[in-house]
Amino acid sequence: MGYSVGQVAGFAGVTVRTLHHYDDIGLLVPSERSHAGHRRYSDADLDRLQQILFYRELGFPLDEVAVLLDDPDANPQAHLRRQHELLTARIEKLRKMAAAVEHAMEARKMGIDLTPEEKFEVFGDFDPDQYEDEVQQRWGDTDAYRESQRRTASYTKEDWKRLTREMDAIHHRMAELLDRGVPADSEAAMDVAEEHRRFICGGYYDCSHEMHACLGQMYVDDPRFTATYENIRSGLAVYLRDAIKANTARHAA
Repeated sequence: MGYSVGQVAGFAGVTVRTLHHYDDIGLLVPSERSHAGHRRYSDADLDRLQQILFYRELGFPLDEVAVLLDDPDANPQAHLRRQHELLTARIEKLRKMAAAVEHAMEARKMGIDLTPEEKFEVFGDFDPDQYEDEVQQRWGDTDAYRESQRRTASYTKEDWKRLTREMDAIHHRMAELLDRGVPADSEAAMDVAEEHRRFICGGYYDCSHEMHACLGQMYVDDPRFTATYENIRSGLAVYLRDAIKANTARHAA
């Protein structure tokens, strides 16, 4: 009779709600039903779930996972080869990020004050000079940029700690929505995206919705930002970008 939804949830480390959602959207439809109508999963279903979770861990949204797995020209070996390549690249990024965090921890242990790089440790392996160049290239010498420079110049160590805590809380609220399978263009996700924008306005500069959309794209395009979000939750960088984009469109309407 195969495996029950509860057994599969236990095997895979996912929630029953997640399996129900995968069934509802046609991503993982159990092969059988019991006489009472309960879901029963076959070994082939478990193989598909394993592939789904591999791709989810690598940050692929559910709709893209479905397209990849339903491609008639693909085969299990091709999926595994692609996943291995992506995981190898991600491991290298995380290795560099871990080394940077260890360095910061040593500095803190020795009582060294935060450097400009450490102030931005929330963004991972951060290069202030390169970041400044990117800001200039994207937005030029704007009032928003000057306002950010003016405000942050006066921030204390406690200010930076507070800002990091607040930003972390926003990121984790967004990650929880992603975990629950809530669409990025839902009201809930857009509301957290708007909270993210207002956080930037309160802590750094007046961030318009259009500029926020540029930031969202940078979170995906820049591997330093992507690595930070992926370390919180696989797929979060793309999910946050899409929620910001949807929120921008909502306020433009």
